[in-house]
Parts: sequence; C-alpha cells; structure tokens
Amino acid sequence: MPNAQCALKADKNVRAPSCIRAAAAPVKIRLVKLAKDGGLFRLSSLFTFMRSFDPQAWLALAPPTQPGQQAPPAWVNMVPLGLLVVVFYFALIRPQQKKAKEHATLLKAVRAGDKIVTSSGIVAVVVTVKDKTLTVRSADSKFEITKSAIAEITDRSGEPGES
Repeated sequence: MPNAQCALKADKNVRAPSCIRAAAAPVKIRLVKLAKDGGLFRLSSLFTFMRSFDPQAWLALAPPTQPGQQAPPAWVNMVPLGLLVVVFYFALIRPQQKKAKEHATLLKAVRAGDKIVTSSGIVAVVVTVKDKTLTVRSADSKFEITKSAIAEITDRSGEPGES
C-alpha cells in the first residue's frame, strides 16, 4: 500500500513534496582537486586580457551622436571592410595568381635534357616529355613524375625543337 504522503492530490494532480524527497536517493558529490590551484586562475586571466580586443569594446569608445545630430549613413561602416578586401587582394590573391601563371609557363617550357628540381627535392635530368608526365633520370634511377611536381629548372640544355 502506497504511503499516504505520496498519494496524488486530487485537485492538483501532483505528488507531495515530501514524497519527492523520500524517493530521491542521496547523491554523493566528489570533488577533484587539481595539482596546481593557480593554473585555472592564470588561464582565466588570459581570457580577460583577450576581451580587450573585442570590437564592441572599441566601438563603445566612439562618441555618441548628439540629440540634434543624425547618425552616419550605413555605407560609412562598410568602407573599412572594403579596404580590407582590397588589401587582401593585393597582398595575398594577386601574388598567388602571378606565381601560378609563372609555374604554368615553366611547365610548358620543359624540354628533354633540362636539369630540374622536383618539389620533393630530387635533382634530375629530363629524359622524355609527355602531356602530363615526365621521365627523369636521377643518379642510377629512372622515374616518371607528373609535370606539376617540378619546382624549378636549374639548367637549360635540351634541344629547342622538342617539347
């Protein structure tokens, strides 16, 4: 027979609080002690230092608009973003495209007899040239490599008619 305290109340359809306490088992909480207590504090202090670089904190330093003054137009806030895109284009994207174009012309100019260095550092002499691959000789070994593996041509000594 169920306990009278645990019976459902007819008006609210809920159990009595004393029943909930009686049914719950005691919970044991284990505390884990760290080897160094100061380590967690040092880590949290780093995060407070990083908050000083929060852009919202820097925006809060801007003077507020006066009551009779209008807010600047939205495009004014986009100017720094546009400048950033331009800087990234000229600092990163354009030089990479230029380097890729130079490498493509280098690959077209490879001829039999050229001394090359591969991207893995193998120094070899080109024996034959195909559409996508080269046969090269390095010391006593003969390899077939892809053209894209060429890092540079060190000596040009091939016949000009072959390509």
